[in-house]
Amino acid sequence: MADNKKKARADVEEFRSKIGELRDEIAKVLVGNREVVDGVITCMLAGSHALLEGVPGLGKTLLVRTMASALQLDFSRIQFTPDMMPADILGTTVVEETESGQRLFKFQQGPVFANILLADEINRATPKTQSALLEAMQEHHVTIGNTTHTLEEPFFVLATQNPIESEGTYPLPEAQLDRFFFKLHVDYPERDDLHAILDRTTGKDNPEAKPVLDRDDVLSLQRLVRDVPVSRSVQDYAVRLIQATHPDLAGANEDVKRFVNFGSSPRGAQALLLAAKSRALFEGRFAAAIEDVKASALPALRHRVLLNFEGEAEGVRTDQLIAKIVQQLPESVD
Repeated sequence: MADNKKKARADVEEFRSKIGELRDEIAKVLVGNREVVDGVITCMLAGSHALLEGVPGLGKTLLVRTMASALQLDFSRIQFTPDMMPADILGTTVVEETESGQRLFKFQQGPVFANILLADEINRATPKTQSALLEAMQEHHVTIGNTTHTLEEPFFVLATQNPIESEGTYPLPEAQLDRFFFKLHVDYPERDDLHAILDRTTGKDNPEAKPVLDRDDVLSLQRLVRDVPVSRSVQDYAVRLIQATHPDLAGANEDVKRFVNFGSSPRGAQALLLAAKSRALFEGRFAAAIEDVKASALPALRHRVLLNFEGEAEGVRTDQLIAKIVQQLPESVD
């Protein structure tokens, strides 16, 4: 037992050291937004994907590119446009002629074949093209014709979208939104942060992030996150939190019953627990607590709780509903 505790402490310290290095490298380029940075790192540790939403110019793309620079992983970027086709993402079969004059069919990989995929302004693509990512995001492989191509691990999609434009954009379908582990809101910088941004970007110096973690490091950290224990009481809290988002269940409050059409899917519960495990390691603990679940509720559930017509018409925000659920939900039941 003592040896297990000693190993757990060592694992936690190693985790914090490596994540601290990653944070420091990102901070060399990106000012502020610590919560968003930690959210993206959490998605990486969970082996899943992040959706970053914010108005133009807030550094969403810069964050993804900086994180890719700090990781020794293959990076690819797709700038989504309305005329983009699924083959532009997945790849296509082409005919090649050999030196002997024979013609052979060869699969030419698309940009999805990378460890980190930046899907920039994903809501500018048509639903047909957006759906091309569904299989890759969920199964970590793509099917072209009758052939399945496996994506190398780790694989995670970091997508950005602009919430203020509606012309020429296509809202992400609920099925694809559910594939994103977190939906992160990128806010305007504070006054001091804005000064720091101007100092860095209008002077002669151009800071760059250096690689600090490689593929083996990332895979090792992902395994460690899944090894973090969760007690039945903490898991039960996460389950009850998910059930409280469903308007047709007894545990739902009046606002949920009135304004919500569909509550969170089981993927929301998975996201809550994995995020809680990551946060526990961030805080130097090798056990997830209810506070970790609470802290993960907004980014994990805000895109999984769907409002009905009345909720949309009243301008209800899902963040407010989720915050109220967390506030009212008892930590234990008899």
